[in-house]
Amino acid sequence: MRLTRLDIQNLRCLADVEFRPVPGLNLVTGGNGAGKTSLMEAVHLLGYGRSFRGRVRDGLIRSGQPALSVYAEWQDGQGRARRAGLRHTGGDWEARLDGAPAPSLTELCAELAVVSFEPGSHELIAGGSEHRRRFLDWALFHVEPEFLPVWRRYARALKQRNALLKRGPSPGALDPWDQELASAGEQLSSLRADYLARLEPVLAGTAGEFLPELGRAGLQFLPGWRRAEHPLADALLLARERDLVQGYTSVGPHRADWRVDYLGLPGREALSRGQEKLTALACVLAQARSFAADRGEWPLVCLDDLASELDQAHLRQALGSVLASGAQVLLTATEAPAILTGELLPAATFHVERGQLRTG
Repeated sequence: MRLTRLDIQNLRCLADVEFRPVPGLNLVTGGNGAGKTSLMEAVHLLGYGRSFRGRVRDGLIRSGQPALSVYAEWQDGQGRARRAGLRHTGGDWEARLDGAPAPSLTELCAELAVVSFEPGSHELIAGGSEHRRRFLDWALFHVEPEFLPVWRRYARALKQRNALLKRGPSPGALDPWDQELASAGEQLSSLRADYLARLEPVLAGTAGEFLPELGRAGLQFLPGWRRAEHPLADALLLARERDLVQGYTSVGPHRADWRVDYLGLPGREALSRGQEKLTALACVLAQARSFAADRGEWPLVCLDDLASELDQAHLRQALGSVLASGAQVLLTATEAPAILTGELLPAATFHVERGQLRTG
């Protein structure tokens, strides 16, 4: 997958930017607040349908402007030319894919696979479970055709059951929604568990490159209820009285989580902040490797301000690993890292200053 063109209008400090990345490593430098992270944010929007820096009303649209727009062209793994655009006026997103209106953001995001690592990515390890569910579901969304219909079915049943709980129904009124939630939830949980089982050996190898002193990394899946003890239908029944009092569904895949365990950390001793960052990076890169194995092509890899997150040795290791795969990489930094020489020499360099982008 190769991004060939990115046009951005009125995204934060970027008034009108034309970005033409090339295969290999694309280095984007600039001072703090110059707009280099906003460039990555634009790519992330196309790949995820949301920003990694907050909601639209949190300043995504440039001050004083009525709308933002992002347009991209890329080649997919089969060499086909693709194009897509997003526009936001403060209401809903408007999306176009290959010259026609996209049915939804979902259809657009399914076509452009992007993995991102930015300063907030350590929340994948240190933050709440929502970050880790999104990580899981991104991969399943791209590689498992069954996932999206099952996820939508579960989300619809959960919404209906929660709405009913808020009205204080008779217990019997919950029966049909419990049945639907249990059926979709068991399928969803199985898909997640199977993916983590496939990802685990990939993560073990990747984490071993960055944190060998911690021993082998493993993944522990927490499905959102005591799945080993009873099926979801029974868990919902057991939790019904509590759910009626609280007014929401307390068990199920919407409360799922996972964690990384290391053999060298007895009793799940807490990771340091630096180890959290390296573990998060290992997870992101392992996901990209797993995607490549499943799809036969690497996703676009965006690494925002990685040099400020890693020491020089780990930075060299991370970039060398990704570039050896042939992936296209977008890397931002305040200045060119000293390790970018030889096989790590950028294929193209760009500089952002006061919201303007120039080559070289």
